[in-house]
Amino acid sequence: MPFSFRPLPRSWRRGGPAALALAALTLTPVPAGAAPVNTGGGHCAHLTQVRVPGAEHQRVACLDELTTAGTVTSGHTDPADWAGLTPRDLAVPSGVPGIQIDGYFPDTSTTNTNHGWNHDAQFVMRLPDRWNGGLVVAGTPGNREQYANDRAIADWVLSRGYAYAATDKGNTGLAFYRDGKKPGDAIAEWNDRLTQLTRAARATLARHYHRPPSRTLVTGMSNGGYLVRWQLENHPGLYDGGVDWEGTLWRSDGPTLLNFLPEALRNYPAYASGGEEADAARRALHAAGFPAGSEFLWPYHHKVYWDLTQRIYREELDPGFDGPTEAGTPFCAPGTPACDADYDYAARPDKVRRAMEKIALTGQIGKPLITLHGTLDVLLPIAQDSDVYARMVSQAGRGELHRYYRIQGGTHTDALFDTHPERLRRRCHVG
Repeated sequence: MPFSFRPLPRSWRRGGPAALALAALTLTPVPAGAAPVNTGGGHCAHLTQVRVPGAEHQRVACLDELTTAGTVTSGHTDPADWAGLTPRDLAVPSGVPGIQIDGYFPDTSTTNTNHGWNHDAQFVMRLPDRWNGGLVVAGTPGNREQYANDRAIADWVLSRGYAYAATDKGNTGLAFYRDGKKPGDAIAEWNDRLTQLTRAARATLARHYHRPPSRTLVTGMSNGGYLVRWQLENHPGLYDGGVDWEGTLWRSDGPTLLNFLPEALRNYPAYASGGEEADAARRALHAAGFPAGSEFLWPYHHKVYWDLTQRIYREELDPGFDGPTEAGTPFCAPGTPACDADYDYAARPDKVRRAMEKIALTGQIGKPLITLHGTLDVLLPIAQDSDVYARMVSQAGRGELHRYYRIQGGTHTDALFDTHPERLRRRCHVG
């Protein structure tokens, strides 16, 4: 059937709670007359015939439960990968038997230690016994490993009959920037790995279910949301559509996090001190994109996210800024030599922009895209990220392919809902 948008429920359109997985399902309903597929011959029939093309290593398991209701106990997920990404009381769907494939594609880096493999380009694929004909693929947020989306995305799409596949993006951990030969290479690999996974997953499903997927959706949050945007711009033929949750915006002329995070690092200490300069510092943070009303989130993000994120991504794209020092000096004061609080992207050499161009977005999406972003996101402020990307899509003449939902009261780190339930709207809500 032709691909088209279905309207989200009215409460979502007005900024109510939304589930990324459920939003994905609004993109393409099951084609009329398409019955769920059972592999036949009993649970996990033909297990030894399951093959992932291009994989250097794979391990296949027949599971009575593919969601985290079973995989936590069976050891087929890693809760550390998804810690902090969902609220504590998020429901856990169950009743999805099928096949799980863990493995890795050829790669030379070794940051991912899952399974004791010490090998990057790891993936997970889950093939439910009762398949609705669809495939959802994802890259991970942050620098997490392949199970990071299991609670926020995989559980929900599996419970609705979709097959699911995810990649670790080819490098993981806080020193991901060591991968690659030139600045920008590590992030560029993320895009290549998701393309690789999508092609391999589609072929795996076609062989296993004896027909190709009727639709393929790409989804993810934060860095995973960036991958959605890039895939729909660069490989739209692989997908029927995508859901981008608060995707990171990279563009050579900004804004990017290398523009607004140094502003936060420069001004937050004065704001937190409460002295004479506090009001001016608060206004500077607002001007940098951090919204009024989000101040209660600033202490946590300064301690956990702003400094670290600025330093490791600046090291990936501009390692020359701090000379032989790797990823700067944590929480350095402005005026300290090579301090990231003083970083000025606009003043950096042209080679930094060339590194950014390797991973830059254009807005030229080729398939329908839903973007979700919380208005109280203070890691990737909405005014400096998805608001900008929405304009880019429109300016590229692709506005008819884009639906953009600004989630009132949503923030970047969803576990913070448990700390501030009266002030934040959790993003993973099913009602």
